[in-house]
Amino acid sequence: MPVINFPYGKEMIAYAIPDNRFRGQLVSQMHHYKAPASQDALVAQALQNPVGTPKLSVMAEGKKKVLIIASDHTRPVPSKFIIPPMLAEIRKGNPQAEITILVATGVHRETTQQELIDKFGENVVKSEHIVIHDSVSSPTVNLGKLPSGGDIIINKLALETDLLVSEGFIEPHFFAGFSGGRKSVLPGIVNRETVLYNHNAEFIASPFARTGIVENNPIHIDTLYAARAARLDFICNVVINAQKEVIYAVAGDVDLAHRVGREFLAAKCQVDAIPADIVISTNGGYPLDQNIYQSVKGMTAAEATVNKGGVIIMLSCSNDGHGGESFFNTFKQEKNLPRMTETFLKTPKNKTIVDQWESQILSRVLQRAKVIYISSLPDEMIQEFQMIPAHSLDEAMKKAEELLGNPQAGITAIPDGIAVIVKS
Repeated sequence: MPVINFPYGKEMIAYAIPDNRFRGQLVSQMHHYKAPASQDALVAQALQNPVGTPKLSVMAEGKKKVLIIASDHTRPVPSKFIIPPMLAEIRKGNPQAEITILVATGVHRETTQQELIDKFGENVVKSEHIVIHDSVSSPTVNLGKLPSGGDIIINKLALETDLLVSEGFIEPHFFAGFSGGRKSVLPGIVNRETVLYNHNAEFIASPFARTGIVENNPIHIDTLYAARAARLDFICNVVINAQKEVIYAVAGDVDLAHRVGREFLAAKCQVDAIPADIVISTNGGYPLDQNIYQSVKGMTAAEATVNKGGVIIMLSCSNDGHGGESFFNTFKQEKNLPRMTETFLKTPKNKTIVDQWESQILSRVLQRAKVIYISSLPDEMIQEFQMIPAHSLDEAMKKAEELLGNPQAGITAIPDGIAVIVKS
């Protein structure tokens, strides 16, 4: 009887699945990959061997103002291993450089002081100039049009700098294909209006706006264009394992370096679907399972392998609530899922509302399978999202069996739903 360990918050939940019901588990080879060097060494090697650009120290020569775009609290980027060596490289090229770290919140809430310390370490927070981007109130500049027609309205600091660089991590992304690289700019540091236009219903509905796909992906095309328009000259991105440790790093050109990184990742995290009536998934634990909004990502991995009419059991601590007021209100006010989807598709790109994309994707998942949601949230909140609340895997499994009318239904396990690209 296989025992699968599922990340939940900062803990692991072990669950035994009967042999006769176990169809298999979808696990990235990344979990078994052994890094050839330490986290510090991997980042140092990447910075000394950039792809498509000179070294960061060389690029910093003569640059008075330097802006580093950093990820926010919703991303498990091990910034403690990335930001310090980037700072050192910049100051190697120009010891007098005026460096600002701009936290790319996208349309997320503001990162707290404690979250900054947890992310960067006390020394960086105490010593460096850190600004938190706000998609509504931060001063912005209009850089023109995206290929899709939307305006590129970006944080003014990015245009006032002599050198724009970013850190981040590369993982499968459920509609941008992959995270990292160009996403530091869009949605990272742009105005809410630009994010909404890029995340419109037509783009989200595209068959190319899926995990692991960038070719012909309209969202990727816009985001790369925005990064180029903003003159994002250098990136340092990492790939992490289940323990959130750096196991690979790449630096250099925003497109070329990112390509190298995502090719490394894709070669190790693509898995074939294992169809089953019950699929158990997670969002990889903390910090990505802090709310329902983020946890839709892990559900899409299950969506790609669960049988039509089946049940997805989603484990997500969600200690930070639903994650989006508009996201919550959409489900509270509209209970007809096909009508919800139709309304989104009829909405003009420039009228996209906040969190519409997340609602659209969750609606799509729910129209394929029932979702039983294990979390620390009140049952009433889960029910508003047309999901079924549960507080343990035993309880969830019993409910799934009752829904299916089959106590022997097959089960596929996805210990980390955001770490795999499921080929259905």
